[in-house]
Amino acid sequence: MLHAQPETVVLLHGLGRSGTSMVRLEKALTASGFRVVNLSYDSRTIPLESLARDWLPAQLRTNVSDPATRLHFVTHSMGGILLRLYLREHPEARVHRVVMIAPPNQGSEVSARLKNFPPFRWLTGVNGVRLDPAPASLPRALGPWPGTRGELGVIAGNFSFNPIFSAWLGGPDDGKVAVTSTHLAGETAHIVLPYSHTWLPARAETAKRAVRFLRSGNF
Repeated sequence: MLHAQPETVVLLHGLGRSGTSMVRLEKALTASGFRVVNLSYDSRTIPLESLARDWLPAQLRTNVSDPATRLHFVTHSMGGILLRLYLREHPEARVHRVVMIAPPNQGSEVSARLKNFPPFRWLTGVNGVRLDPAPASLPRALGPWPGTRGELGVIAGNFSFNPIFSAWLGGPDDGKVAVTSTHLAGETAHIVLPYSHTWLPARAETAKRAVRFLRSGNF
């Protein structure tokens, strides 16, 4: 008897993190029957353009060898911008469903406020300053979600530990990204959970909602 190949989910972490921050999601997705590829990349010293053009395609060639495998992505924070840039640079790419967790799809006012602050530039490297909300910034220049590439679900957070950042962001936020900034034209579904930016990927509820969207296209 022939057995269907499990669907593959590629995990992309956020700025200054590693695949370790996505382990809770990795375990939940694996337990739900997905084949999971939890990638780590140098988010501070390699420009997003190089990651999207060279690094991510090479990782996919290595880790997703079966062209018939249904491919999904789950991203956190800047990982969503990396995926959007990859899809723009690689129009042949095939994706079925995507879950973005706390993505700065319209940028973040935190980046705008701190971009000339040396400690911020040291901590976030070459990519942190790219995530501001200016009309010409990278996140906003990427345009709407290409619906022909698959369905997009967005999970935002509305709990913050940082009142200063929240004052800059204005309105509900997760301490680093405003809920309104997580939206992207063309998204299929959007949900807000009561967690902070850093800890959203580690929450059981986040994992449950991500699995549900990858299976059904809704949260």
